[in-house]
Amino acid sequence: MLRLFHQLSQSCSKLTTELYSTSFSSAIKILHKDLRTPIFNIYGFVRFADEIVDTFHDQDKAYLLADFKKQTYDAIQRGISLNPILHSFQLTVNQYHIDHALIEAFFHSMEMDLNKVAYDQNKYEEYIYGSAEVVGLMCLFVFCDGNLNQYESLKAPARSLGAAFQKVNFLRDLKADYEGLERVYFPGCDFNNFSQRDKDAIENDIQHDFDHAYLGIRALPEKARFGVYVAYKYYLSLFKKIKKVPPQNILQYRIRIPDYGKMLILAKAGIRSQLNLL
Repeated sequence: MLRLFHQLSQSCSKLTTELYSTSFSSAIKILHKDLRTPIFNIYGFVRFADEIVDTFHDQDKAYLLADFKKQTYDAIQRGISLNPILHSFQLTVNQYHIDHALIEAFFHSMEMDLNKVAYDQNKYEEYIYGSAEVVGLMCLFVFCDGNLNQYESLKAPARSLGAAFQKVNFLRDLKADYEGLERVYFPGCDFNNFSQRDKDAIENDIQHDFDHAYLGIRALPEKARFGVYVAYKYYLSLFKKIKKVPPQNILQYRIRIPDYGKMLILAKAGIRSQLNLL
């Protein structure tokens, strides 16, 4: 019956990812079937922690996050949890020997979100690393499946991809973060007087991350390459759409890629894959 509990737990992580992120869910589903479940397990865990700091405003978020962190490490150590999200996560952590330092860095960034602060450059980079780059590195442990030499060679571009995704999210969610949660992630920016120069500087940094990340995508194991490439192309398309928005309008609405646009991205990526042009 333990097999059923594993299956139930991993189904919860999959459902969590699907409900919170249709884009990531779509990309995960076109990974090789061997990779889908462990990646859903990672994203289900990440989403639960993120929900604590972003949503439960009428609760003691610091206590909830600390308790969730303790339960996470208990689950990993014991190899079991009655929380299905944590049970599925520990299965992946223990199977692929994911570095616990990545988990610690992730929780550190979630703890940073408990306070309404404006970030300087050092804190910004620290937050990006823990909130996004380490998630990419957790996934890379799965993709490399024990090949530590391959993991080490792909670490830097994997970090760049995670950073690019997160920074695009910051621009996309600027209205909600700034007005709703009173967060200012980009250092040195006054969004009441946001200039084209400010926006250009942010976008140049993001483009550098995308360019570096692409080199790593091309070197990924075949089972992972296409799914990661599709996620990359989706975020790159979203980024290009954001770039067209004047700085004075960036706080007015949340930019999205419509479903037909996502289907077009998938179709074009499929053609490039068939022609070995990734």
